[in-house]
Amino acid sequence: MKGKATDVFTTGMRRHCQAVEALAAQLDGLCEAAHMLVECYKNRGKVLLFGNGGSAADAQHIAAELMGKYYLSRAPLPALALTVNTSVLTAVANDYGFDRIFARQVQALGSPGDVAIAISTSGRSPNVISAVRCAREMGMGTIGLTSSDGEQLQSEARVCICVPSSDTPRIQEGHILVGHLLCEFVEQELFGSPDA
Repeated sequence: MKGKATDVFTTGMRRHCQAVEALAAQLDGLCEAAHMLVECYKNRGKVLLFGNGGSAADAQHIAAELMGKYYLSRAPLPALALTVNTSVLTAVANDYGFDRIFARQVQALGSPGDVAIAISTSGRSPNVISAVRCAREMGMGTIGLTSSDGEQLQSEARVCICVPSSDTPRIQEGHILVGHLLCEFVEQELFGSPDA
């Protein structure tokens, strides 16, 4: 029993490390996304985040880091996960279709200069793609988090960070790492280093 568990754990850890190490090739995209967020906040904008399933949880997690704190006790940064209001989600899905659940909220809550963070493991979720298009048309910045297979989201978002893996858990682990790194940079740029 222990041998099987060890195999599962070491294989998962090895694949995780490979995916994370390969993310280093996307530092330019990460830097662009980070500066987009800093500019948004400097101009009193907000961040809207969305995704399905595990990506919905990631959207909520990243929004919490921005709204609450990452390292520093500081002023809250406006960030909304569009995945949490079940009345809105079910009403829009019922009246306009599931493909519109995020786009409708982007239309209602977004403004030019705000940033949308779209999270999709596959990069093909119609409701995520629809919301990114809506955000772009409204003059918002758009950041996509997907996999190396997520060509559709890559083509729609202004900046897209693609975890180079086809393994869904490893992709999602990469997304939350990217989210954490973005939050850390934004916090340091706006409020200073935790070691300062």
